[in-house]
Amino acid sequence: MRNTAAAALAALGIALAAPAPAQEDRDAQFGTVHFETSCNESAARRFDRAMRYQHSFWYNPAREVFEEAAQADPQCAISHWGAALSLLSNPHGPIPAPNLATGLAAIRKAQDIGAKTERERGYINALANMYADYEKLDHRARIGKYLKAMEALAAKYPDDDEAQIFYAITLNTSASPQDKTYAQQLKGAAILEPMWKRLPRHPGIAHYLIHLYDTPALAEKGLEAATKYAGIAPGAPHAQHMPSHIFTRVGYWRESIASNTASAKAAREGRDYSELMHATDYMVYAYLQMAQDGRARAAAEEQVETYERAKAVNSVGAGAYALAASPARIAVERGDWKAAAQLPLREGPFLNALAVTRFARALGAARSGDPGAAKPEIAELRKISAALREAKDAYWPVIVDIQAEAATAFMLLAEGSPEAALKTLAAAADAEDKTEKAPVTPGPLAPARELYGDMLTGQGRFAEALAAYEAVLAKEPNRFNAFAGAAAAAEKLGEGAKAKAKANYARLAALAEGSDADRPPLAAARAYLAK
Repeated sequence: MRNTAAAALAALGIALAAPAPAQEDRDAQFGTVHFETSCNESAARRFDRAMRYQHSFWYNPAREVFEEAAQADPQCAISHWGAALSLLSNPHGPIPAPNLATGLAAIRKAQDIGAKTERERGYINALANMYADYEKLDHRARIGKYLKAMEALAAKYPDDDEAQIFYAITLNTSASPQDKTYAQQLKGAAILEPMWKRLPRHPGIAHYLIHLYDTPALAEKGLEAATKYAGIAPGAPHAQHMPSHIFTRVGYWRESIASNTASAKAAREGRDYSELMHATDYMVYAYLQMAQDGRARAAAEEQVETYERAKAVNSVGAGAYALAASPARIAVERGDWKAAAQLPLREGPFLNALAVTRFARALGAARSGDPGAAKPEIAELRKISAALREAKDAYWPVIVDIQAEAATAFMLLAEGSPEAALKTLAAAADAEDKTEKAPVTPGPLAPARELYGDMLTGQGRFAEALAAYEAVLAKEPNRFNAFAGAAAAAEKLGEGAKAKAKANYARLAALAEGSDADRPPLAAARAYLAK
């Protein structure tokens, strides 16, 4: 895979390393977008500028400029649609609760003013589905109605590029994480791929192709978009970060670090602290796979400093999740179970972020031999799952249940019930295989199937453990601990698996080339290869 993508990755290096184009028009830093409106010329220019921001998920500047468009033309109803669009925040998750009433008010204002064209009214009425009856209908029901409305709008106006683009991304945001045929993602990509040839500078097309291909089965298809999006919108922090979604999927850790370093810099300059922390979480994940533990710690420490400087970041889901996940990753990926058990809790409105810390604490306590300390953490995970279901969240309760089951398995093992532990963890791994990771995270703290391999190894079931680690590597390439586990299990199997032991130790050593981390698997790899 790496050889086939070499030229594309070279192009990425240029895109990330080159300075931003020295153009007077700042708009050029965000790509090229034209959304036809019936607004006056001044409002129309502002509207296009806001759309450039919106297509790269830079919500606050987008909303500000949509509001400027409304001021430039009080009859520009579609500008209030734009404000409501920006209030969706990341459309791959539920609308933040504080945005619901504000977004509904914006849509109602657009409807009250009345757009001058039937097409604009179509956009406004379609987006109204995301806000109307939010007290009664959950996110899944509302986004399903929005998808149908956008499908109808795209069919009615086949020459309207923006209608096709918004329909394509909605195919992704409304797709079921349990659908392993990826029918909606492939349908969306089929819409955007030919459009990209005609509109190579449109930021939304490259951006949304990355999202549509952001799954192990499709990730290689997203490499071209990943190598080009940062260069299309160099002024947008999210455009610098998004390529790392694909790089994470294919295990290109150096490219991911470069992408997120550029994103963090742009986010810092734009004071987008949540985006900065989100990029840092992906960066921490990549550093840990290369056993660059000192750099991972330094990045996580900078996250805390960022939080202390701008605590409002805790009101944004991606930032809050990253703040919880990064220190937990460092403890869990390194197998520092005592540190994991003692992670501080940071309360906040995002229960998925709190669950990450609870899971790490439960896992750390159980694997440190303290099932009594793990039990209350697991109970808290159950409460979080119940609260998320009560809030009609369709995705995160499933993930938190998997976390609770994985921690329960190691608690059972610590209590002396190895068979029950294996059965529980196998079920958690099967459940995780049936879902997808959320865009807010580069991946779980540890894949459940990888944890299952650890438990099998601990019970001397090395052939089964090797199969588990190989399954992880097929889904999530170049994971340090999966290579380490596969190598150790193969070594224990003796002469018949000697080639696999050597190959996995060699890959581990190459992955961590230049690392000075004190990880036992790395020392084992070097010792084995030296023989």
